[in-house]
Amino acid sequence: MSYFVTGATGFIGRHLVEELLDHRDGDVFVLVREGSRGRLETLLRQWDDSRVVPVTGDLTEPTLGVDPTWISEHAGRIDHVFHLAAVYDMTADDKTNDAMNVEGTRNALALAEAVAAGCFHQVSSVAAAGDHRGVFDETMFAEGQHLPSPYHRTKHESERLVREQSAVPWRVYRPAVVVGHSETGAMDKVDGPYYFFPLLKMLRDVLPSWLPLLGVDLGDTNVVPVDYVASAMDHLAHLPDRDGEAFHLVNPEPQSVVEVINLFCAAAGAPRFATPIDRHVTSAGPLGLVPRLLRPSSLVGTAVRSAPGRLLLDQTLGRAGVPAEVVGHTSFTAVFDSRRTEKALAGSGIAVPDLESYAPALWAWWEDHLDDATGRDRATRAALQGKHVVITGASSGIGQVTALKVAQAGGIPVLVARGKDKLEDTRALIELRGGQAHVYPCDLSDLDAIDRLCEQVAADLPSVDFIVNNAGRSIRRSLRLSQDRFHDFERTMQLNYFGAVRLVVGLMPVMQRQQSGHVVNVSSIGVQTNPPRFSAYVASKAALDAWSNVVASEVVGNGISFTNIHMPLVRTPMTAPTKLYDKFPMISPAQAADILVRAMVERPHEINTALGNVGAVAHTVAPKATFRLLNMAYNVFPDSAAARGEVPEGGARESEQIMVARIFKGVHW
Repeated sequence: MSYFVTGATGFIGRHLVEELLDHRDGDVFVLVREGSRGRLETLLRQWDDSRVVPVTGDLTEPTLGVDPTWISEHAGRIDHVFHLAAVYDMTADDKTNDAMNVEGTRNALALAEAVAAGCFHQVSSVAAAGDHRGVFDETMFAEGQHLPSPYHRTKHESERLVREQSAVPWRVYRPAVVVGHSETGAMDKVDGPYYFFPLLKMLRDVLPSWLPLLGVDLGDTNVVPVDYVASAMDHLAHLPDRDGEAFHLVNPEPQSVVEVINLFCAAAGAPRFATPIDRHVTSAGPLGLVPRLLRPSSLVGTAVRSAPGRLLLDQTLGRAGVPAEVVGHTSFTAVFDSRRTEKALAGSGIAVPDLESYAPALWAWWEDHLDDATGRDRATRAALQGKHVVITGASSGIGQVTALKVAQAGGIPVLVARGKDKLEDTRALIELRGGQAHVYPCDLSDLDAIDRLCEQVAADLPSVDFIVNNAGRSIRRSLRLSQDRFHDFERTMQLNYFGAVRLVVGLMPVMQRQQSGHVVNVSSIGVQTNPPRFSAYVASKAALDAWSNVVASEVVGNGISFTNIHMPLVRTPMTAPTKLYDKFPMISPAQAADILVRAMVERPHEINTALGNVGAVAHTVAPKATFRLLNMAYNVFPDSAAARGEVPEGGARESEQIMVARIFKGVHW
């Protein structure tokens, strides 16, 4: 069995190809424009499967611009043509939508006919239902509905072409709003609810999370993760006797727009919206007699879609990155019946997960990979454009996100960590977005390996402009449990202190020759606050602080400077063993990466938190009282099950612990 896929380098297409490779036999021919070959080559390395065969063509050309010789050679040998290439963008204009969605479908149908394909699979959209009110089931199509935008119109028109002009059997798939992967959160562009994420980020950064905000009932929306869409398409495409049918790839339960936004607010740590006047109020009792068009949700919808409303939105939310077109179509007037699809998927294990279960993953991916604030900042681009930035611990967490942000600003991350495969994955992410990165696997606890790394970096690269000492090891264990574990202190010093010093010393000659360079050390708020149970970790970070402070005075004349960041608690794999931290207030890896970027741009001597400074002052002016307070915390927060070598279990004092953690936000306990 063989397949031909258009839009294979796109978001849904990429996941569909992975499904076909995982579950089906045969070649997968993928259409690729000559200008997109670089992106495809990166994906081919990730797929690592010789069954994926590129076919050069163009969506805007007859029979997709595929070589007639290729068509004649494969006539009768293509079982399935999946047509995914299209514009999935509410903000695109008429011309673009017509060229890609309508003419692209016409050309794909021509190719399917030319190769006598077994079945043509059209990825349409629930947008084909337009402004239909009420239930819209999978047998419905042309119901006289209004099509309010170029996107709605061309999705409807392209599906009509398939229904009326396909010379081969066909099946249609209508996804709802497609978001990232439900497990990893992976997404490749800003679309749908993602347009609102910068606004949520701003609310998180300026307002406390407990502050309720007034919201408006905007009706219902429908969100599905891309892994569900790809898995469902693969399964439905191979069911017998389903040609000529449409399938709704939607959440069977309508989702309130405000509820969806609040789930993302919770994931971001932003305040949530309350809607004291919603449809339950306006549709019941005397208010239920009010005509639908005069109800708040209808009035809001009419206002945001009007010309004055769009102008107002462009000058308000538009400045925060939310297009007026998106605001005007956040909700659906139709309720999408998917019972036939659910029945067809019965027994497959394929179902739509609850958004609540994967909203945190979607937010984390956006914040780590898609938030473009770093790249849009002029000062950041000026500081990092074309600069080589050596980042340790770059395979995950803070280091990986920092690398992505550096690349976004035009810098060239030099990725260092033990695991080569994970570093290659990070480089692939950067290259898919048009960036450049270098990979240098190295065990930073091995001093000889660091020497070889420095020699190789100095030989390969034209400059070393920044060194970010991010790799680290944290151990949370009381002295009482450390009596026979002296290696805890040796291991933390080996990586956090000796490894970092060896790297800087090894690359210092390069920076001295170029008469410039900046070193950023990811230290800890613990150096200022001295929390109990972190003696091994805090001592290693304090040693690096002291070494950097001394060396900084020696090399400042060579144009080389240092920044020590006393980082608060960050939610990373390093905090995972301490299960109590799961409920602690922490900053995200992206927030930590923003601090690192700031350190590279502004080059301050230190970056501290207010609470860290308070801790440092307290130790200076009232040391006895401070140690008493820390002893109280020592008794409130016991050694973790991981430190004791036991199975984790809940504690009766958990509420007390969380209260203290919230008061002293960011401190390691």
